[in-house]
Amino acid sequence: MLIIPAIDLQSGGAVRLLRGAFDAATQYGDPDEALDRFVTAGAAWVHIVDLDGAKAGEPCQHDLIARLAQTGGVRIQSGGGVRTRAHVEALLAAGVSRVVVGSVAARRPLEVRDWLAEFGADRVCVALDVRRRAGGWEVAADGWTSAGAAKLEAALDAFPPGVLRHALVTDISRDGALSGSNVSLMTELVSMRSDIAFQASGGVATLSDITAQREAGAAALIVGRALYEQRFTLEDALAL
Repeated sequence: MLIIPAIDLQSGGAVRLLRGAFDAATQYGDPDEALDRFVTAGAAWVHIVDLDGAKAGEPCQHDLIARLAQTGGVRIQSGGGVRTRAHVEALLAAGVSRVVVGSVAARRPLEVRDWLAEFGADRVCVALDVRRRAGGWEVAADGWTSAGAAKLEAALDAFPPGVLRHALVTDISRDGALSGSNVSLMTELVSMRSDIAFQASGGVATLSDITAQREAGAAALIVGRALYEQRFTLEDALAL
């Protein structure tokens, strides 16, 4: 299982939100310094999110992401506000190894399937940010400001086996809360779609969360606030 440290960008700085609330951001300084720390610790991948882009519905920090992608020694997975083919192409051209597509994947999956076919299934990751509602998991959109974009099962069904390789699923209720990772959700996902390499996100607080997600079958785990708050080191996480 890959451990992927996260850098969320807001107005050029590194931040973490609490449960997706844009007015509940904790500042963590210079994203270049954060990336350097992660590279030095041995990360193979880093997850970078353009929060301003996610809110605006179009990329807002392309130049900063492009600069970070040129750092070297690590592969970048990035998204936030990606809504069109041109957005995907621009990020890949800037040096991003894998583009994360969220809202449009839930609303216009046929379009995203075309991008997967054109750019390759290893270069596009579908992000499904979910909230628990009566009757199951509901996918949120537009930087988590819009609910009801799709049901989780329907969102996955829109990508038949053989089409989608990477999917990032975030439990919004736990994101940035250091409340523990949702292992049961990952178990459900792996049982539902064993053909997809699922990335878990939201709530990681301890090294035991990492072990539990690995045992549940997660292909990767996104880790953010726990690293910035020094709950454990990235070196210790990678050593697991």
